[in-house]
Amino acid sequence: MKYLVNGCTDAQWNMALDQFVLEQGPDEPVFWLWQNAPAVIIGRNQSARAEVNLPYLEANGITLARRVTGGGAVYHDLGNLNYSIAGPTDELPDAAQLMAETLRQLGVKADKSGRNDILVEGRKCSGYAKSIAGGRTLLHGTLMWDVDLVQLTESLKAPGSKLEAKGVASVRSRVVNLKPYLPYKTIEEFRDAVGKILAGQDGEIKLTEAQLQAVGRLADDRFRRPGWTLGKDPATRFNSSLKLPCGTVEAHYTLKGGVFTEIHFSGDFIGEKPAEELAQRLIGQRPEDLADVQDYFEGTGTEELLLLFQ
Repeated sequence: MKYLVNGCTDAQWNMALDQFVLEQGPDEPVFWLWQNAPAVIIGRNQSARAEVNLPYLEANGITLARRVTGGGAVYHDLGNLNYSIAGPTDELPDAAQLMAETLRQLGVKADKSGRNDILVEGRKCSGYAKSIAGGRTLLHGTLMWDVDLVQLTESLKAPGSKLEAKGVASVRSRVVNLKPYLPYKTIEEFRDAVGKILAGQDGEIKLTEAQLQAVGRLADDRFRRPGWTLGKDPATRFNSSLKLPCGTVEAHYTLKGGVFTEIHFSGDFIGEKPAEELAQRLIGQRPEDLADVQDYFEGTGTEELLLLFQ
């Protein structure tokens, strides 16, 4: 396949490039390899607040971006190599099979699993998603080279998530970085090796300056806008449970626009005042606005109770 060179690490610009090449790219298959500075990329149909730890992203300078393809939320950083392939639908390869074969040529015992995953020794190193528009298809996915698994876990620990402190170990048991399996010292060497196999004898395709400007406008007009990134944010229901000094506390709540629209506490906890009073006070507030909880949950501090909503 012919290839584009893309050195941009701006996640929202890269999402715009994906859409642009999907809709207005060459009349033949083309691929490009790229990286993002730390970012969480959510699927087109996902609720950002339901899938992502937005306060953690903001506190750590991690970008949130929404892509044009479906699927789940993924964490990217400069230890992750991404690939995109676009062109006429009937001319595109099976992306997962192609990337698994590419890794095998590089010496990694990789196998396609299910519809879109690649496994190494039973652990996931890659997944992909796709979008179709006007007889053309975009396939894009990840190749985990040396991703920060702690940052990955914390970024995707959404309110109500079952990921707790042991989540990092759990993630490590399910996913794998490719760096230990390859002879390359840097991700740039890995990228060049992958690119050489995918390109074969084909050459480079360059976008014109006008096309690059069009990608920039698309990034600004769509992919950087909160309305696209955060979406319409339908009300999302959560349930979580935690054992605290006051006893076991269960929280059943709905968030819309990041604020409580309903909340109910249950469990075997003790407190001087009925928790229903606190629940009524929280309607219209954000989880981080929680304060003065000791009267409702004996011996329990605000920071401890906040863990229910992380």
